[in-house]
Amino acid sequence: MFAARQAFNFSQRRAFSASARQASKVTVLGASGGIGQPLSLLMKLNPRVTELALYDIRGGPGVAADISHINTKSKVKGYDPTPSGLREALTGAEIVLIPAGVPRKPGMTRDDLFNTNASIVRDLAKAAADACPDANLLVISNPVNSTVPICAEIYKSKGVYNPKRLFGVTTLDVVRASRFVSEIKGTDPADEQVTVVGGHSGVTIVPLLSQSNHPDIAGEQRDELVNRIQFGGDEVVKAKDGAGSATLSMAMAGARFAESLLKAAQGTKGVIEPTFVDSPLYKDKNCDFFASRVELGPNGVEKIHEIGKVNLYEEKLLDACVTDLAKNIRKGVDFVQANP
Repeated sequence: MFAARQAFNFSQRRAFSASARQASKVTVLGASGGIGQPLSLLMKLNPRVTELALYDIRGGPGVAADISHINTKSKVKGYDPTPSGLREALTGAEIVLIPAGVPRKPGMTRDDLFNTNASIVRDLAKAAADACPDANLLVISNPVNSTVPICAEIYKSKGVYNPKRLFGVTTLDVVRASRFVSEIKGTDPADEQVTVVGGHSGVTIVPLLSQSNHPDIAGEQRDELVNRIQFGGDEVVKAKDGAGSATLSMAMAGARFAESLLKAAQGTKGVIEPTFVDSPLYKDKNCDFFASRVELGPNGVEKIHEIGKVNLYEEKLLDACVTDLAKNIRKGVDFVQANP
């Protein structure tokens, strides 16, 4: 479905069936951060969520108290930044969202964030593996190309790894692509469907414009569009002038993906979202993880779709993608081996 049409319609909350109101606990780790706060707000507004658990190293209970006043049915609780508080926040969760970590600043790449965010994600993954190993784990913390493999290695070390339950949230790349194409063509972004595959940084982001509504986009216009989709995050970092990165749009993307998982878990068929998962598509290129269109279901990943037909220009983009992506994935695996 298209981006805007997948956003939940809050004016129709009362129209949800009883099945949509089944118990669904969602936990946000990093709930008081730049992404965490708007993401928590959107989860509070989602009628599929019955319990919202908010955790952060500081400010979690305060964010929870604020959001809890919103007049939707879900219960909200903030947890103390202690091992027991973290475990309680995670216990019984159906979905765990991890936006925790430091944001990018001007001149920084996602890889520059690695040393700090890798340790944060590793420790949170350990807690989730112990407290709720069967939950869907949604990783937002950058660099996603490396933090998702970190989570996989932690889960493997604890004997609870289920590749169908681990997701890197790349939804923002598709959201940006549909928006940027609509600006060029003067159309409604809700009507634009652009498949974006690969990873979630720079040249690992590969928009397949040949499969979109506008395969005629070519030449310099195509090059500029692809570059903007790949490096759209830099645009936001520069505009915020040191005050942060893409937090609001990323929160929307994370909420959209969580909503899709909840819909699929509650019986909706044919829910397809782009996401970075353990994938067979490029394992022969040392990419154990790859983002593509994935059909979701009650067990998480139901089906990983093939890339489909691409043109020569996109083949070159894919070649550059897998070269960098393999290095990013290896970096995450090596980190856990060196810092278990």
